[in-house]
Amino acid sequence: MRGFPHLDTVRAAITALHRRLTQEGLYAYASSVAPADVAFADVDDLHLGAQRVAHALVRQLRLPDARVIVGFREMQHAASVEPAAGPEYFVELNDRFRTHRRDIGAALAHEITHVLLHRLDLAFPGTRDNEILTDTVTTYLGAGWLLLDAYRQDALSSQKLGYLTPEEFGYVLAKRSLAFDEDPSPWFTSPQGYRAYTEGRARALLDRRQPPLTAAGWAGRHRYAKDRRHAREHPGTPVAPYAFEPGDGPAPVRVVFPCPTCCQRIRVPVRGRMRVRCGLCRTVLECDT
Repeated sequence: MRGFPHLDTVRAAITALHRRLTQEGLYAYASSVAPADVAFADVDDLHLGAQRVAHALVRQLRLPDARVIVGFREMQHAASVEPAAGPEYFVELNDRFRTHRRDIGAALAHEITHVLLHRLDLAFPGTRDNEILTDTVTTYLGAGWLLLDAYRQDALSSQKLGYLTPEEFGYVLAKRSLAFDEDPSPWFTSPQGYRAYTEGRARALLDRRQPPLTAAGWAGRHRYAKDRRHAREHPGTPVAPYAFEPGDGPAPVRVVFPCPTCCQRIRVPVRGRMRVRCGLCRTVLECDT
């Protein structure tokens, strides 16, 4: 699967993470895990190397009291963990990682994030949405670039880890990059992963150019003005990605639109140019409502 089929769930996951950790808490994750800390050479001892990488990811995800023990066995999925265990956490990896060692960090990042989400008491209903939440949080907190870098294709084989599409991984990674002013592009060893990142980044930048943001440009503002007139004449008509709501009594019509940083819905009166501060992530937005 390619493209952005899970984008609504991804955005909901970004909002949920901002609500759970707050903006101050998220700044503890402003630096991603360094490539050198999760590098795994073929000459490294399998179990000692896996423990070293797991420890680096535990530090990245701010789980200082969680010791991760890594084992390998035959299984259908890439990996598994029991997050309710403790104080030690046992992660089992698919036997194929014995010979695909450079991707051990990617598999561990997803599983250790399950431990973090359990401790944060953050979950989505349903296995599919919960796994999308896990991939999104892994990426937004600085460890998920490994999952995107594990995406590779050639004439003989193909590999993709995680539940998000490569482009969706790129989208979340770009959201993180824009939020923390971090450029992950030098870390990619996979050309396919890098291309997916650039496609995801283009989609993330488009979020910053949607009306009523002034960065929408002339065409976007013209479309927005037309939709605003239509909403006044036909109240209740849905418009994406923004919508209009009637005000209370004499109050003006309100426009509802997603924050380009945390994806929370923002409601403001339609009053022309204004500065709007998102109540969740505190991003200041220049708007022309």
